[in-house]
Formats: sequence, structure tokens, C-alpha cells
Amino acid sequence: MHQDITAVEQVQRRFTKRLHGLRDLPYTERLTLLNLHSLEVRRLYFDLIMCYRIVFGLVRVNKDDFFQLNNASTRGHPYKLYKSFSHCRARTSFFSIRVVNVWNDLPADIVDFRSLQSFKRTISTVDLSKYLSDTYS
Repeated sequence: MHQDITAVEQVQRRFTKRLHGLRDLPYTERLTLLNLHSLEVRRLYFDLIMCYRIVFGLVRVNKDDFFQLNNASTRGHPYKLYKSFSHCRARTSFFSIRVVNVWNDLPADIVDFRSLQSFKRTISTVDLSKYLSDTYS
């Protein structure tokens, strides 16, 4: 899985390097100048949006097939999800497993759950790249 992500990301690296005036800049600087994010960050962003749609019933799927709300009162936002334990390493790549840690860690003081549009707007202000190293890769 990680090899696939790296291969796809390499395509974006090569493309941005071919743009006029960006050849000698590091990849992260090229992305910043182009107002882009890495493909992994974009995947996480859209995974969070799909998670929102499932949790709030905006898509025609059974929410219980993907997630279970964690009813324990905890700090943070009120829509925490229960993360099921898995012995199988391959299962950790499943959407319903890989998105839970990030979803539960979304800052309650920033993220607005009132509507899909407000959710999209507010998660775009969160630095999603900090979640890539261990929770999401």
C-alpha cells in the first residue's frame, strides 16, 4: 500500500518539477507556491469528508457497517468514533479503520460539524499533514 502511495506521489513530484521556475525548489516549497497539498493529505481530507457523510447519514450506506459512535464522554468533539481492534495488519488500511484516529483527534474548537459545508471549510484550516506519519500511513 505504501509503495502505491509513493508511486502516485512521485507523479505529482515530477509534474511540479517541470513547471517553469520550480525545478530547483524542494517538493514542499513547490506545493506551497502552487497552493497544493500532497496526495496523501488530499486523500485524508476527502476521507474525513466521507466519514462526515457516513456519520451524519448523507450517503445511502449503513453507518453501523463502518463506524460505531463512542458514547463515553470524553474531551473534544461529541462525534468520537469507537476504534475496533484488529490483529490483521492489512485491515488497518481499510477506510473505516484508518480514518478513526484522525476523526477523533479533530480539534473541537476549530472544526464545525453543523453542516457539510462548514465542516469542509473548517477542516481545510487544520494541518492534516501531522496525521500522516503514524496514524494514517
